[in-house]
Order: sequence, then structure tokens, then C-alpha cells
Amino acid sequence: MDFGVVLFSHPDSWKAVRRAEELGFSHAWFYDSQMIATDVIVAMTLAAEHTERIRLGTGVLVPTNRIAPVAACCLASLNQLAPGRVVCGIGTGFTARNTMGLGPQPLARLRAYVQVVQRLLRGETVPWRAEGAERLVRFLHPDGGFVNLRDPIPFHVSAFGPRGRALVAEMADGWITFSGRVSRAADESAAVAAACRDAGRDPAGLHRSVFTLGCVLAEGEQVDSPRAVAQAGPLAATNWHSLMERLDRGGAAPEPGSRAAEYRRLYEGYGREAPYLRLHTGHLLFVRDDERPFISADDLRANTFTATAAELRDRARALAAAGFTQLAVQIVPGHEDALEDWARVFETV
Repeated sequence: MDFGVVLFSHPDSWKAVRRAEELGFSHAWFYDSQMIATDVIVAMTLAAEHTERIRLGTGVLVPTNRIAPVAACCLASLNQLAPGRVVCGIGTGFTARNTMGLGPQPLARLRAYVQVVQRLLRGETVPWRAEGAERLVRFLHPDGGFVNLRDPIPFHVSAFGPRGRALVAEMADGWITFSGRVSRAADESAAVAAACRDAGRDPAGLHRSVFTLGCVLAEGEQVDSPRAVAQAGPLAATNWHSLMERLDRGGAAPEPGSRAAEYRRLYEGYGREAPYLRLHTGHLLFVRDDERPFISADDLRANTFTATAAELRDRARALAAAGFTQLAVQIVPGHEDALEDWARVFETV
């Protein structure tokens, strides 16, 4: 099993990536959430210049936020800087769209987009639809040193549900999920493997990654210590963000008196105009003061990778047994030293 690091894009991200490379991590993934952090291509470019071996992936690029020819150029340009080390993680959109008041993109559009980008990266002339008409596009100077189309760029799709898994089986080199529970991740991995078999594909050939947040607890450290809340709490908070987005799209109202109902009241207090701007402030970066009462020790224990090193090694082994190729842990800003903790966990898995 490989081990990766996940980062919010930042001009200084390369420092953590270089240390991750030194510690033996195989991949560095960068969130593509424009309204939260630095542009992903800027961060990946700096990381490419300061590393030699670690693979660099978008985690994940969202089609509506970059037209297909631009995305292909970004990826091919990175591939020129880090030949054979670039991975395109791509999905229908969560924070990158939610922070602008938008929901996920339809899977059909994702499929069409991926097909265009993949073909452009193979050096083909491709029909591309824009502004109500179809046009032919291609790289005009593929051998001019501007881009690298020689080294293949694998596509890892983040997708859920039967239709999403079918799309992964149809056209992806890898699959990405996000989970704080081994059991849930294992169930999803089994479902993706079944989709591959239904499509006549050997699931063993599909790279499967799970992203998570957590904290490697020191001896005697409580699961809800300030350090653990800082490192793992943003994942628990994001579960509330996701629930609010689902409710806004017509999900069933929470039970009166439940914690979900209490959080809904908090959310409704953000006002009618663009409440998503407040909701996603701190998303996967930090726990806001108004959210802290909703992050309990039970939440961190059940929904994040917060545990002792020995228990975390067992979880990693369980993920490998479930067919996962990689476990990637997000490091929150200001806690880059957690890389050392996770490296010690992974060295004996």
C-alpha cells in the first residue's frame, strides 16, 4: 500500500511536499478549491520544482471551473516540469462549487469533459463544444517544449453511487473516496470492484485511494485534545457542511431536538443571502468557534482517523485488505509536523 499526503494549495505547500518525499510518501494531492486557497496549479508548479520523485495530483479538479483545453494545458505544462509524476484527480465538485453556491456537476458532463482532456493529452484533434457550437481543438506546438504529451497522465475519478462507480470502471485509471471510517470505505471499495467486474474489467488494475483526516495520538492523549481537534476536527465539521448542502437540495429535515436540527438552526442564522459563504469558512482547514460544540470526542473517534499509532496501523492494513492502493492523510496548516507522526505509523504497515 502507498501513503500520500493531502494539502490545501498554498504558495508554501512545496515545503510539506518536499518533506513528505523525504519521508517516503508516494503522492501529494492538492485541493482545487479556488475560493478557499491558492490556485492548485500554482502550488503544484512550486512543488514540482522542489521535488524529484513524489507524484503530484489534483485532488480534485472540477470541470466547470476550468474549460477542458485549459485543464489539458495545465496538466501538460506540469508534466513538462515533473515528467511522469502528474496525476489528474477529478470529480463533480464539492467545496470548489459549494463555495460559489453551486451543487455537484452532472456525471454526463464529467464524462464528456474527461474524454476531451484525455484525448488532448494524447495529442489528438478533438471536437469540443463551447458557446453553443462545436469546434476542433488541439495542442498546436506539442514538441516545442511548452508541454509534455509523452508521459501519460493517469486520471483518478472521485465518484459515488452506482452511476459514478460505473463511470470509474469505464474510463478511470484510479478512484478516489473520502472517508473517516474503515467499514464505510471498505464497502465503497467492494462496490467499485463490482462495477469493474460488471464492465468486464479486472478491479485489481484500478488504483483505489482513500483521503482522510486524523491525529496520531500520543500516549495518554485524549481523542478530543486541542491538538486532535485541530488536526482531525475539520473533517467532522465538514460532515455538517455536507449535511446542510444536502438539506438545501431537498433532503429530509432533521429530527426535532437532534444535533442536526441544532446545527441547522446555526446555519439558518447565517442569513438568507449566500449562507454558504459562512458555512464553508474554515472548510477542512480549521474548526470555527461556532462549530466547536458540534465536534465531540465520539465524532472524532468514529468519523476520523484519530487513534493511537498501533490502531491506525491496523486501520491501514484493513484498508489494504479491502483493496485500497493508497491511504492519503490531509495535513492542516500549522500542523505540518504531523507528517513525522504519520510516517512513523506507516513505516511498519
